[in-house]
Amino acid sequence: MAKQMKSKQFIFISLGVDLIIASSKFVAAAVTGSSSMMSEGIHSIIDAISQVLLLWGFRASRRLPDSTRPFGYGKELYFWSFIVSLIIFVVGGCISFYEGLIRLQRPGFEDGVMWNYAILGIAFIFNLISLISALKVFNAQRKDMPFWKAVVATKDPSTIIVILGDIGDLLGLFIAFLGVFLGRYFHDPYYDAVASMLIGIVLIVISGFLSRESKSLLMGETTSRSTLRQVIKLTEADETVVKVKKHFSMYMAPEEILLHMNTIFKKGLTTEQITDAIERITKLIQKEFPRMKQIFIEPVAK
Repeated sequence: MAKQMKSKQFIFISLGVDLIIASSKFVAAAVTGSSSMMSEGIHSIIDAISQVLLLWGFRASRRLPDSTRPFGYGKELYFWSFIVSLIIFVVGGCISFYEGLIRLQRPGFEDGVMWNYAILGIAFIFNLISLISALKVFNAQRKDMPFWKAVVATKDPSTIIVILGDIGDLLGLFIAFLGVFLGRYFHDPYYDAVASMLIGIVLIVISGFLSRESKSLLMGETTSRSTLRQVIKLTEADETVVKVKKHFSMYMAPEEILLHMNTIFKKGLTTEQITDAIERITKLIQKEFPRMKQIFIEPVAK
């Protein structure tokens, strides 16, 4: 458990960063009246709430199976990841977009623009630190797999939520900077309002992608074809097995796979021989693929 929590240290780092940055952004928004800075403050608060929910989901998913949840609580993480994705859309994206619309109707400038620049610069540095810490964990997981392919294929939503959240933060900071700078340069407050709306759109796009991925994991994704081929090969290599007729697998958590195989055994085997073979094959598969925590091998007729 301690090792697993250590692997999630990047979430704690991101949480601390988001709380510090959110406070700074709201102070700057109060001083300058910047709509885009207010949107960025909301963005950081949403990110902080996201980290708290992810930590809760991770903790809840580690509970041991019981009589009410015989397959465990692994999908708690997928559920809370889906909730986080919706929060980013509803609270983050929509409010930021609405804030920009309100600003379009009541345009104006406030003093203290240097506050905006200072906070944006500090926020950029802190967000970069958070992104780097998350990327270290993600790069260790994806190994040689291309970045975007790994983002789509990963079964750990907490990592991609933090990474895409930080990328969205950095993009939002750049948009907010342009909104403040161009508004002052051209003396046109509408730039700031448009920047707020663009930040909202960025959040909505990120939320849409994360919602789709989290929903897919929550409904149940199978393990890779290459892994299944290796598992079938190991099973059929056993002297008692004729062939694997059907197989079903599903991720119950990032590190937990459920596997069910309808297997045809050779004729003439006793019940004890089949039972021994199932136990032997199960141990062999789990040795090669530790993520396969729950394996069910069902003898079937041809």
